[in-house]
Amino acid sequence: MNVNSVSSTFLLIAFFVYLLAFLLFVLSITGKKWSNRDPETHTKRWGFVAFLTSVAGFACHVTFFFTRWAEAGHIPTSNMYEFMTFLGMMIMFAFLIVYLIYRTPVLGVFALPIGFIIIAYASVFPSEVQPLIPALQSYWLKIHVTTAATGEAFFGVGFAGGLMYLLRAVDYNGTTKQNKREQRGLEFTLLFILILVGFIGSIFAFNGSGYKATFTKQVTVTDAQGQQQTTTQSETYVLPPIVQPYEMQVVEMKPFLGMKEPLFTAPSWMEGASAGRKLNTVIWSVITGLILYGLARLVSRKPLGAAIGPVVKGMDPEDLDEISYRAIAIGYPIFTLGALIFAMIWAQEAWGRFWGWDPKEVWALITWLFYAVFLHLRLSRGWQGKRSAWLSVIGFIVVMFTLVGVNLVIAGLHSYAGV
Repeated sequence: MNVNSVSSTFLLIAFFVYLLAFLLFVLSITGKKWSNRDPETHTKRWGFVAFLTSVAGFACHVTFFFTRWAEAGHIPTSNMYEFMTFLGMMIMFAFLIVYLIYRTPVLGVFALPIGFIIIAYASVFPSEVQPLIPALQSYWLKIHVTTAATGEAFFGVGFAGGLMYLLRAVDYNGTTKQNKREQRGLEFTLLFILILVGFIGSIFAFNGSGYKATFTKQVTVTDAQGQQQTTTQSETYVLPPIVQPYEMQVVEMKPFLGMKEPLFTAPSWMEGASAGRKLNTVIWSVITGLILYGLARLVSRKPLGAAIGPVVKGMDPEDLDEISYRAIAIGYPIFTLGALIFAMIWAQEAWGRFWGWDPKEVWALITWLFYAVFLHLRLSRGWQGKRSAWLSVIGFIVVMFTLVGVNLVIAGLHSYAGV
């Protein structure tokens, strides 16, 4: 068995151990209703078991990281698969640190899903070991990417704390305009999570079934000698094509639910060959997310926030507020170093400029400014409670757009993969 297969096995084990730890954290919170022991004793006992299970999963994840490093010959953070698996690992690391500080089992119920959703998202991308492109052949790859991901991981734990606070504090029985706004905002946040889950699930499902659709078009290019040549440009979808690429023709398309051709063509301003595919992916993600949300509402027969809220009703809101703030306060200076300072130094070495307004650079700056405003309002203006929780939730949505939207939708120097 080669090292690459060994590393992949350890990642798979880590995923399922994290899933087991999540179920144990759920048991520590909900199982006390049926336990003969004192509820607090039950929560502490099973919370400790869940924590040890999380540590075991993290150990497997670290083993994956270093065995893949040995196989690749460079730190495995050079493409979307490797970066997302590393981010998932650092989210688990951040969770373990924060858990040791606060000893709150319910944090595992909300933080662990972020970690294994990120790992599942990573699995969407090709997992083969790839040689480094010239722009990444630098020791700054280790420094910049690892510190930026670590900062984002603590933001993820801050998001979990903020989401728990909102589930605890938003009144679903209230009928005022303020209550309605808060309810809609919380439901949208949960829908956003389900859209990401729907995206991952649809990619897995159609990849597993072997679905494929291919489009081509003839393109005339001019070579270095000024001569024109005609080449064939092709684009392959792994999801049923709702959107046909602009000015491209169907070569192969397997029917799906009676759909034998795309429903419409991408507009002319989406002329790039991959633009239609990415729009198609976004549409499928929204559709599957809405279906999941609708099914969850059908099962719970109430808004999702109202259904999940009882899990955190026993928590002290001040503790949840503190968890969210502390995680972000730890992550912010690390993110500042990794995503801005180290990134600018590397950009100067690689491209001869500290700043170039590349989309990833712009959104990293937006993320940094957002959390700077968060900390300013928290420390100088006394924004705590709901306002602080909303900012922590919105901030991580910005982080996820920077990671997913910018890499997969907006073309730039940092775009190394697409779906």
